[in-house]
Amino acid sequence: MVSAKSLFQEILDNDESFALFCSIAAGGESQGGWENGRIAALVPPGERAMAPKIARHGADEDKHGRIFNALMKKRGLRPVPVPPETDYTMLLEKHGIGLSHDRLRADRPLTAEDIVVYLAHSRVTEQRAAEQMAMLRTYFADHPDVGRAVRMISADEDNHLAYAHEELLRLATAGHGRLIQRSLRACALAEIRIYRDVSLAVMAHMGRILGWSRARSALLAAGIHAVYAWERFAGWHRMVSLRMPEHRDALGGAPAPEFA
Repeated sequence: MVSAKSLFQEILDNDESFALFCSIAAGGESQGGWENGRIAALVPPGERAMAPKIARHGADEDKHGRIFNALMKKRGLRPVPVPPETDYTMLLEKHGIGLSHDRLRADRPLTAEDIVVYLAHSRVTEQRAAEQMAMLRTYFADHPDVGRAVRMISADEDNHLAYAHEELLRLATAGHGRLIQRSLRACALAEIRIYRDVSLAVMAHMGRILGWSRARSALLAAGIHAVYAWERFAGWHRMVSLRMPEHRDALGGAPAPEFA
């Protein structure tokens, strides 16, 4: 029987699969750091109070990239090329989710509508990240090699999700409610499709590295398709709801200590 814990343990125990997993994760986190850094620099005048929080979000993402690289270095591994079909962050951008990189490279201030699009993207993708890290924390929080990293990243992702909720609710009361709901729905429906495709691609690469049988690979692929079917039918709704988080001003304080 294939469980999430046994699957990740198998990836963790093999140097080649671990290097691929960490390289994919590090690349996505570093890209998110760059995006948030540019958004912080281009925040419109009316939303300048958000800039330090957006910058903090970006700094956290950069830190996560360094953490995954440090985990590889600790095992004497080097980062490996990330297959394009496994690059979740770039595929989201390619399909028009969030703010385009062309827009972020332009040196002109963003609009309030751009900030809504950015926050909707964050609300949806941080939901995914928080859920994934919560799962890893459940199974590997006490692991001698990756436990501390998992706990640190998981706490950060929870903060990012809380921040996105709080800021979107603030903007909804300022009159952006309809745009927020349209943006959240479009982003969620696109994200679940891209997440399915990336998951299938990652599992295909892991299967080749780890020598999985065709039957096992088919079983895992069927599970990924089943998750997508549930998310397409109803699960996406969890990504578009908004509620005031218990942890307010989650990105307003000092960042967590650097991972070493």
